[in-house]
Amino acid sequence: MVQPTSWVRPLTTAAGLAIVLVASVADAGPVLDAVRARGHLVCGVDAGVLGFMQLDNQGRWSGLAVDVCRAVSAATFGDAAKVKYVPLTPLFHLPALQAGDVDVLAANSTYTLTYAAALGVSFAGIYYYDGQGIVVPRKLRVRHARQLGGAAICVQRGSSVESSFSEYFAAARLKFRQVAIARAGEARTAYLAGRCDALTADFSALHAMLATIPSKTDDHVILAQALSKSPLSAVVRHGDDAFANIVRWALHGMIAAEEYGVTSGNIDRMLMSNDPAMMRALGVTPGIGVALGLPDTWFYNVVKQVGNYGESYDRNLGSGSPLGIPRSLNAQWTKGGILYAPPIR
Repeated sequence: MVQPTSWVRPLTTAAGLAIVLVASVADAGPVLDAVRARGHLVCGVDAGVLGFMQLDNQGRWSGLAVDVCRAVSAATFGDAAKVKYVPLTPLFHLPALQAGDVDVLAANSTYTLTYAAALGVSFAGIYYYDGQGIVVPRKLRVRHARQLGGAAICVQRGSSVESSFSEYFAAARLKFRQVAIARAGEARTAYLAGRCDALTADFSALHAMLATIPSKTDDHVILAQALSKSPLSAVVRHGDDAFANIVRWALHGMIAAEEYGVTSGNIDRMLMSNDPAMMRALGVTPGIGVALGLPDTWFYNVVKQVGNYGESYDRNLGSGSPLGIPRSLNAQWTKGGILYAPPIR
């Protein structure tokens, strides 16, 4: 178990006043102790969400959400590969986390008040700002969700989009027939087979579906209206702040690295930087790992092995992927988006 640790650092302000900053590290909690004793992280994911979490023919997981788990492993163990992935359907996301079957959920869980405050879990960092949309066959000539009164709508049972969709139609005083299906892939299949008039899911999931049917992409249209906000976050259990902080700052490290211009390809050259912020983040100036109970190389390991946020986005969702989803809200705050990491200091 990590013992309580403290360090003291003097800071001289612009007025010349000396301030002493004291940071302390509490004992590791039960989750972090178990992770370290086991020697690997157990990450709960959804099954087959293109761009976020998918399994290839060689048994390798990839995706933006998967990279969050890899970043936590890189920060914790110095090795991004020390992760076991457990695929779960939405109905079993929370039970698996609460039972301790997984250490962290990176399963596109939507950050909501009820989820965060009433269910014994903590949200440890938004890795994608999404929204709920609707896809319809172009031949229906539907241009707005309010034109879908009386329609049959396919939706994944147990997901947050199921309740959001019902609330949207109730507020609009529209009736519809819900076709609830257990798995996201089966819901897409049902829609494409004509079992329903429309499919509702997060915008990212709808883009992913169309990417898998390129020859028929023009036969479908994603409506512009967002039915709800869907900030997707990593989730951990209450009761282990030390572990939650590692998850949170592993993601923040990826986001900050992009803002700093640090990539997996240039990070070794960046070790020679004279920029104080860069030297601190990279561990050249000692102390950045103490508050997390990690080596000062944790940020270096995350970026070197996983990449910065932009690298992960491009290869999984953006220009380097079949999806080609624009950054939009997920661009850096300096480039018109709302992606923002607290300072690493």
